[in-house]
Amino acid sequence: MTKVVTVTSGKGGVGKTTTSASFSAGLAERGHKTVVIDFDVGLRNLDLIMGCERRVVYDFVNVVQGEASLKQALIRDKHDDNLYILAASQTRDKDALTKEGVGRVIDELKEMGFEYIVCDSPAGIEKGAQLALYYADEALVVTNPEVSSVRDSDRILGILQSKSKKAEEGGSVKEHLVLTRYNPERVEAGEMMAWNDIVELLGVELLGAVPESEDVLNASNAGMPVIREKGSDAAAAYEDIVARFLGEERPQRFLTVEKKGLLKKLFGK
Repeated sequence: MTKVVTVTSGKGGVGKTTTSASFSAGLAERGHKTVVIDFDVGLRNLDLIMGCERRVVYDFVNVVQGEASLKQALIRDKHDDNLYILAASQTRDKDALTKEGVGRVIDELKEMGFEYIVCDSPAGIEKGAQLALYYADEALVVTNPEVSSVRDSDRILGILQSKSKKAEEGGSVKEHLVLTRYNPERVEAGEMMAWNDIVELLGVELLGAVPESEDVLNASNAGMPVIREKGSDAAAAYEDIVARFLGEERPQRFLTVEKKGLLKKLFGK
C-alpha cells in the first residue's frame, strides 16, 4: 500500500528540501520504490540537491496540466534505481497546481507501484504548501530549535489537523518531528531551545535530530543528498530517521553534549 509523506515546515530555510532528499534516498536505499515531488513552483531546488537539474525536461506542472505524461517527467536517480524525482517548474505561477490535478498525479503514481510518495512542500501556508499537505498520510514537520521556527511549525500542525483530506474524512495525518541544525552545546548555553521543550510545545513525537554540520552544505553543493555522505553525523542522523519511520527501534543520538575523553581534553580534538 502506498504512503504519501509530506515534508513540511512553517518557516523557510530550516532544511526541508535537504530532509526530503535524504529521507527519500534513505527509503530507496532500503529497497522501497520511492518518488520525491518538488511542490515549490517558481523556485525549484530539489533537483539541485538530487544532482539532476540538467536532466529536467518536463516538470510537475506539465504533468498536472496534461502537457506531458508522468513517465516523460519522472527522472530516475543516477545512484539508485528505486528512486525517482519529479521536479517543480521554474517558470510557472504557484496557481498552476490544482487539487484535482495533484490528486490525479498521486493516483497515477500509486498505480505505478510506488511504495512512498514524498512531497517536498514549500514553506508557509500558501497554495502550494496546502496542496502538498492535502493528500498526506504522514508528515515530517521540520523545525529548527528556535522560537519563531517552532511557532510556525505549530501553525502547520493546525492545518494538517483541519485541512488535510484525512481530516475531512474524519481521520488524521500521522505527524513526526524532525529537528535540524541541533547543537546540544548551544542548548546548554541557552542559545537554542532544548529538544524536549519543543516536543512538549508541539505535542509531536521526535523522529530524530540532525546536528549542525558543514557536511549538509557540502553535499548540497555537490548535488547529493547528505545521507550518502557516509561517515558524517548528518548522514547517520538521517539513516536513524528513516529506520525509525519504518518501525525500527533506535536510540536517539545527537541530543546531548559529547563527553570528551582525556586525550580529547588534552589535545582539543
